[in-house]
Amino acid sequence: MIDARTAPYGALLLRVVLGAQFIAHGLMKVLVLTIPGTVAFFVSIGFPAFVAYLVIVAECGGGLALILGWWTRWMALALAAEMIGAVVYHWHNGWLFTAPGGGWEYPAVWTAALLALFLLGDGPFALAGRRGRGARPQEGR
Repeated sequence: MIDARTAPYGALLLRVVLGAQFIAHGLMKVLVLTIPGTVAFFVSIGFPAFVAYLVIVAECGGGLALILGWWTRWMALALAAEMIGAVVYHWHNGWLFTAPGGGWEYPAVWTAALLALFLLGDGPFALAGRRGRGARPQEGR
């Protein structure tokens, strides 16, 4: 049984942690790998250069949107699509992410967590929640 008193705080925790992780990964592509390095990597694996920019914007912007609780469900769904791409890319390396080239385990867990957040909604302290979109559980359910 779901505890209606604490479940929204579980959504909040999931939202903030996933958002922080995406911001960290987006900033890694900018500050560590550098934008030209990230673009070169994406091109080297067969993607057009603009996809690297889309991924950086999705990770930084989507991560911030998750933390703020802005369009949470749709941001989680969009980021899950990105992570499915990461699962597909890493599939041939095997399951464990510690495998050479990284396996599909880690992006698969991210995908599942994002889909869970999509199903749960904003949780408390969300910008969207202040307009009455899922910040609090409805009474009597």
